[in-house]
Amino acid sequence: MATVVDEVGKKEVKFAEEEKDEIINEAEDASGDASKKKKKRKKKKKAESENVPENGTTEANKEGAATTEKKKKRKNKGKGANKDPIAFPVRTLYPENGFPVGEILEYPPVNGVDERKAKDRYTSEEAKAAERDHEEEYNEARLAAEAHRRTRKHIKQWVKPGMTMIEICNELETVARRLIDENGLKAGLAFPTGCSRNHCAAHYTPNSGDPTVLQYDDVTKIDFGTHINGRIIDCAFTLTFNPKYDKLVEAVREATNTGIKASGIDVPLCEVGEAIQEVMESYELELDGKTYPIKSIRNLNGHSIAPYQIHSGKTVPIVKGGERRERMEENEFYAIETFGSTGRGMVHDDADCSHYMKKFEAGFVPLRLQSSKTLLNTINKNFGTLAFCKRWLDGLGCTKYQMALKDLCDKEAVEAYPPLVDIKGSYTAQFEHTIVLRPTCKEVISRGDDY
Repeated sequence: MATVVDEVGKKEVKFAEEEKDEIINEAEDASGDASKKKKKRKKKKKAESENVPENGTTEANKEGAATTEKKKKRKNKGKGANKDPIAFPVRTLYPENGFPVGEILEYPPVNGVDERKAKDRYTSEEAKAAERDHEEEYNEARLAAEAHRRTRKHIKQWVKPGMTMIEICNELETVARRLIDENGLKAGLAFPTGCSRNHCAAHYTPNSGDPTVLQYDDVTKIDFGTHINGRIIDCAFTLTFNPKYDKLVEAVREATNTGIKASGIDVPLCEVGEAIQEVMESYELELDGKTYPIKSIRNLNGHSIAPYQIHSGKTVPIVKGGERRERMEENEFYAIETFGSTGRGMVHDDADCSHYMKKFEAGFVPLRLQSSKTLLNTINKNFGTLAFCKRWLDGLGCTKYQMALKDLCDKEAVEAYPPLVDIKGSYTAQFEHTIVLRPTCKEVISRGDDY
């Protein structure tokens, strides 16, 4: 039996060894298959990563690029918002106080004066040195001018027929105050917004409750001022919607530009007026089949400007005549403004006054009424010798001031400036710029891309 057991044992061992070999082979085959599968997965992944479209962007990269693009758009949107021309005070946009310089013009030759003198001013070292002494006041005026330019650009784009005059004035003054960074008497509006329509040439601004609405056929003079430390920019333009008034607008704009070109150091004021009238009255306007000559409004003028003094003594006529003795002088500021009319070419006072201004040299004025004293204190604190209107007094919370205001006018502490009108049915237009006669050149400080 022992022999049989031995054979069987040998066979079992043999079978066991064969079975073991099969298991090992199967395991190796399985391992090989797994390895092959793993390699296949790696190859597939690699192939996917290498399977890049022609534009070089994978699906994952596309998602990343889209996210980046959104971020860029948000970033650019933020930048665009910061570039809003009326969102921030002008001063913050020019941190180095390098405010835009106005249009630079050489001086014209002057009759009776060596022609080379005007031309040599531009390169004169002496003139340049004199100019540096006034750079601060020039810069203040340039800041005020930039606020004016941005304000009027906004208003021209925003305004439309159907708006009330109060609505228009409130929008303009709100924007201008923000841009000039209003600060008491140091910075702000130099006078109320004039929005005189049609036959009314100047000095109309709506009083509270005025229901007047801007019409499509209106010819409106938008005249407003800004200032820094009393350095005033007085600048105006004519707003129309109906193109039938284009020749009237063109005549007055060109007349103003002519007055600017004619202005200069040592130039007689009467010569400026003569040049203005010649250009103005070379135009005519055809309305509804009738032709109207355009006339200079002879009793309206340009004027010199001093700190906190809108009319500082000299007048710039817009018609021929006047004394030849009075001349323009170095470093003087002027408002060169012209008015054209299809009417008589003369204006007179109208009722319902809105503009007022404390007299520059009024001095001490004895007052009996307490209400007059209170109102004068309010005027001194908020406006000084700059012009104001009833609407602004209302905004300060003043009430029942009509009698006090009349008393101040009667006592000659304050002067009233009622609306100025030509004959009814006529149309008037206005353009105006502020210039300074620098030692080297003439600078049109308020000049813009618009006019």
